[in-house]
Amino acid sequence: MRATVLLTSLLSATALMFAGGRALPAAEDPLIEGFRQTEVASVADAIEQLYGRQAYMRHDMRAVFKTKFAGPAVTVLLKKEEHKEGSAATQGMIEAIDTSPAGSVYVLVLEDGLDFGAVGGLMATTMKVRGLAGAVVDASIRDLPQIQRIQFPVYSRGVSPGTTVGHYRCAGVNIPVTCAGVTVRPNDIITADEDGVVVVPFEKAAEVLKKAQDLDYTEHSMYPFIERFKSLREAIARFGRL
Repeated sequence: MRATVLLTSLLSATALMFAGGRALPAAEDPLIEGFRQTEVASVADAIEQLYGRQAYMRHDMRAVFKTKFAGPAVTVLLKKEEHKEGSAATQGMIEAIDTSPAGSVYVLVLEDGLDFGAVGGLMATTMKVRGLAGAVVDASIRDLPQIQRIQFPVYSRGVSPGTTVGHYRCAGVNIPVTCAGVTVRPNDIITADEDGVVVVPFEKAAEVLKKAQDLDYTEHSMYPFIERFKSLREAIARFGRL
């Protein structure tokens, strides 16, 4: 009964969010909270089992420190271009930080950006005080001492002291982007933990969450079984999964 009520509330919140209604803030959304409580590996498996495709980012998309978060994506794309306009050329990127609602996940993609620190201490500090859930950067980052000091969750594909100023121009905000091999659209749910980052299509979020929760429950039920009977084969036969 409790599971039915929970699923009903999740579906209702999802319908409200994506039908143009007045949705709850991401920080209070029970759907988002469900993903926060579910292992990312189970979410990845759920998407692959339901839709036959992979939705997790490349293996080198790693966190600065141990973290777990989930939230709707705000997307930004920067294109490589040498110029002398300073930070004005990336004004869209800055505005996206200053206007993103609390609980959002900032997804920043740089064209050929592994040698540039696309998010640093200033951007991370702003996102932290604005209440963003985290950032996922398809590029490198810099200013690690400040990011670690404030404990703002950031995933990136590397670390570099280089600046984007003078080398990049903002090409779009809240548009579909390809981040570490996965398409991310505005409001798609980003869920991340120590295993990596998965992108959940917003229109399928409730279905994916239910499947992922089922997988989580089964796997965690297998641990004590294995500890008791000391057999992986018997556990697979009993619970029907690996």
